[in-house]
Amino acid sequence: MSHLEPSSKIVVAEISLVPLVKGKVSMSDEIAIAFLAIKKTKGLKVTLTGMGTQVESSNLKSILTAVEAAHEAVEKVGASRIITTIRIDQRMDKIHTLKDRVQNVKSKLYGH
Repeated sequence: MSHLEPSSKIVVAEISLVPLVKGKVSMSDEIAIAFLAIKKTKGLKVTLTGMGTQVESSNLKSILTAVEAAHEAVEKVGASRIITTIRIDQRMDKIHTLKDRVQNVKSKLYGH
């Protein structure tokens, strides 16, 4: 997991990549390859989830570079089609990490 560059803003995103390979139902091999490509991108904090990869960065460019790297990596191993969904959230008013967001909800649930 890379560390974020010091910044006054945080861009968070969730990347969900669906690599289609002829004759295969399982996608875990290709998703692992895509995840590693994302993880190698400088300036990102990366978290694998069951439905996608969450990333945090001090800039949008790093996130888009990671998406491109994931596509290229999966294409190299034989994906004939790649469907990607990206959700990006960039707050301009304050630093708000993914961890902060989860903590805010937990505090509402449990009063911490």
